[in-house]
Amino acid sequence: MQLIKPNKEYEKSWKDALAEFQAEGRKGFWNWEKEPTDLDEYIKITRNNEIGKNLLEGWVPATTYWLIDKGEFVGHTNIRHELNDYLAKVGGNIGYYIRPPAREKGYGTKILELALVKAKELGLEKVLVTCDESNIASKKIIEKNKGEFQDKVSSEGEAKLRYWIEL
Repeated sequence: MQLIKPNKEYEKSWKDALAEFQAEGRKGFWNWEKEPTDLDEYIKITRNNEIGKNLLEGWVPATTYWLIDKGEFVGHTNIRHELNDYLAKVGGNIGYYIRPPAREKGYGTKILELALVKAKELGLEKVLVTCDESNIASKKIIEKNKGEFQDKVSSEGEAKLRYWIEL
């Protein structure tokens, strides 16, 4: 199991995951303003995001990684290099998502564990990780990775839990 930057080798399983995410009605997990469809364009955008080039207004530099296991795309994570006001309240430094058929198999815990290593390599000393209060699985994942609960905030009618993790 490894984190890699998006690449063409895993295009089929990535596209399969896109269809699964769309079937759930999930949006906004791609560190991009729209749902990706063209992998080459998506790779270019993620590389630009990583170096802070052509960022959308209000966005911060972020590195995208894919979790790969047994030659398949399992999930993705975005590591935001800094926090703006919105991210400090709601989004945090690290977001992650596991494709539906791979859930409840330990991948969430592993992707966050590996993302924490990458965040440290980026020079971060501690990271903010958040989840919806109703997302019990994500809460457990954060706590397994030594997340220290800070507080609960409200955003767009949803309660968000905020945790800090020292690297």
